[in-house]
Amino acid sequence: MMLNSSKRAIIPILLLCSLLSSCAAPTRKAPVDAGPLAVHRQNVYHTVAPGETLWRISQMYAVAPDTIQRVNRITDANSVNIGTRLYIPGAVPRRHVITLYPNRKWKYIIIHHSGTETGSSQMFNEAHIRRGWGGIGYHFVIDNGTAGKDDGQIETSPRWIQQLDGAHCKASSMNEKGIGICLVGNFSNGRPSRAQMDSLVYLVNTLREYYGIPKSRILGHGDVPGANTECPGTRFPWHKFMARLK
Repeated sequence: MMLNSSKRAIIPILLLCSLLSSCAAPTRKAPVDAGPLAVHRQNVYHTVAPGETLWRISQMYAVAPDTIQRVNRITDANSVNIGTRLYIPGAVPRRHVITLYPNRKWKYIIIHHSGTETGSSQMFNEAHIRRGWGGIGYHFVIDNGTAGKDDGQIETSPRWIQQLDGAHCKASSMNEKGIGICLVGNFSNGRPSRAQMDSLVYLVNTLREYYGIPKSRILGHGDVPGANTECPGTRFPWHKFMARLK
């Protein structure tokens, strides 16, 4: 499977990513922990996830896409295989990159857990393809430090980048109007990590502010009318989470 994107310019507080030609230009959200670039840099490896391009990866680590392409001997910058392990020289600590697209369809935010102890966007993508869903069903994944990802890392799926309906909640037609966020873990047995909750609060606040989604429309999967599930888990700290939202 190949990923495609075009390079674009950065403006001071906005971050740009690829968008379907049928949509309006996106609004770009600056990396959450972007600060002066005179920070500690080190060489790291990054495994390409579904929806990621050299441009998006370059923004995570503040390393030019041309540099990543050159050191990894990539011949076509617009085609990078999912699962490719890239060497990123002189990277800053990884930053969140959230792209916001003008779209009136998003009325809800639905929170899920994976129900598994380990996971990543790539793992879910492979599992959901086997189910015939055409790829990962969530719009975002928040990792728990397993499967080669950092604890609290936010992964953006192709469904969000392309502004496609989800495949995460059929009840009440939420796939068509709800943004699906999945935290890796089983929260009927345990709880999300602090890093996961910090990232969830940041992501949800970013999305609800841009799309005008009230707190009353931020739901756990099991709270959606017609859904028969305990997702995102009986031990998910729902009240604490809601109290932290703006």
